[in-house]
Amino acid sequence: MTSEQIEGALRWLTLLKEATRMFERGGLADAAISARRIVEQAAGFEPSEFGLGLEQYATVRGVAQFDSMVKRRLKGEPLQYVVGNWGFRTLDLCIDRRVLIPRPETEEVVQWGLEELLRVRSTGLDRPTVADLGTGSGAIGLSVLSEVRDATVWLTDNSDEALQVARGNLAALGSPGTRGRIVSGSWFAALPDHLRSSITLVIANPPYVAANDPLPSVVADWEPVAALVAGPRGTEDVEHILTEAHYWVAPAGAIVVEMAPDQVQMMADLARQYFREVEIRSDLSGRDRAVVARYPHREVVREVEESRHLSMWRD
Repeated sequence: MTSEQIEGALRWLTLLKEATRMFERGGLADAAISARRIVEQAAGFEPSEFGLGLEQYATVRGVAQFDSMVKRRLKGEPLQYVVGNWGFRTLDLCIDRRVLIPRPETEEVVQWGLEELLRVRSTGLDRPTVADLGTGSGAIGLSVLSEVRDATVWLTDNSDEALQVARGNLAALGSPGTRGRIVSGSWFAALPDHLRSSITLVIANPPYVAANDPLPSVVADWEPVAALVAGPRGTEDVEHILTEAHYWVAPAGAIVVEMAPDQVQMMADLARQYFREVEIRSDLSGRDRAVVARYPHREVVREVEESRHLSMWRD
């Protein structure tokens, strides 16, 4: 790498300019953003320190880290994996190729879930119980923990590698993390039976890509396929969650599920078989993005309660 040197050292400003030029020559659409984030990470700058920090000299270790990240980015690796962390709502999450990259659409899904918790809280319920199914990095569940002061959140995933990432992010959350419970398993099967008919909010961003659907190479080549592809139709996991949720959601509770825009209408119709109120939510770009369903049908709730009573009587 050819750079101007001052007294045998490189300033971060010089490295920033070089990275930007290299990324532009490499055809990266986000050349300036990638260069800035890589410099911030290699230098250990907070965003607010960036401007003044550029005049500092880079350490040997910092330059080595910078060079490594620039090479990875030029090979097409997503910036989020290259820098190893990414912002999601109020959080700074550690992420790598074991988990999906958190996306802005999912931040909106969290917001819709928080609105449901406020609705339920208005009925007098405190200490809500939330289930984040298929948690991945923990983005959804940890956001709820950090933003809802008395929520208990169960974070589930059937990928042990993903749960390793989620555990690290949970530990970094500090005291709110003590209300988090990480469990391994597929969807509702991961949850203890005593939570049936008592979960205030189920929230999920499951796989919703069909097996034959084309994906951009930046996604297909880097992100975990199991967290993206549901099956031949693409709706298999969404269907499973919607048809099982009524056994778990409390009488006044709700479920919020993210999915592909072309799936939403059909999945909303499915949800109406199990819940009294169903809404479709659109993301900031105006595309249908999630199904919100409230109040499981009373006959379903009675069935669950009778089953639990019978089980207790037998014991």
